[in-house]
Amino acid sequence: MKLNSFANLLVFSLIAAMAVTGCKKKTGYVTPLPPGSSAPVADAKPTPAMPLSQDPGATGGTGLTSEQLKDLEKSGSTQNPVGKHDGWPQDRETLKTSKVYFAFDSSAVRTGERAKLQTVADYLKANAEKALLIEGHCDERGTEQYNLSLGERRAVSLREELIKLGIDPTRLDTITFGESRPEVVGHDESAWKQNRRGEFVVLSPK
Repeated sequence: MKLNSFANLLVFSLIAAMAVTGCKKKTGYVTPLPPGSSAPVADAKPTPAMPLSQDPGATGGTGLTSEQLKDLEKSGSTQNPVGKHDGWPQDRETLKTSKVYFAFDSSAVRTGERAKLQTVADYLKANAEKALLIEGHCDERGTEQYNLSLGERRAVSLREELIKLGIDPTRLDTITFGESRPEVVGHDESAWKQNRRGEFVVLSPK
């Protein structure tokens, strides 16, 4: 009788031990992470945005190496391959009031600036013998290399808008000066907003 009681007690103890062990495993289970990933950290901070000076796409669409860009910057300008009117006399006054200003780190033409492009297009349509040099400029923030690329994108963006307005693309040259020719010297937004611009230089046949 005592033997049966002891056997029953042993069986009961084994069942209880298995039940407890199973519960512990269930409550402590963590879903395995995929290979190469890591567990989240409670106090992890978001990765800060990369500053312009470290932007890996700084060469943009220039098609030039960083060394070529630096050499061209030292010379004062970067001539875009579409330029076909080298040596034509320049007139910077006629369209001086039609400068287009851009938002920070942007080459998109803002709605409020489009009327200026229409003025430029109308002038070119009325003076079919003339061509146009479109300059892209930037404020001082970012590396020289990045700003040369951004200045080019701004000039090309203005060129594309003028083409949409009916101007023959063979009459439009582009050039980027990056940050090298500020319109206003200063180190705050009041100066920067005037230096983020595109300018139009009228070219007349020799």
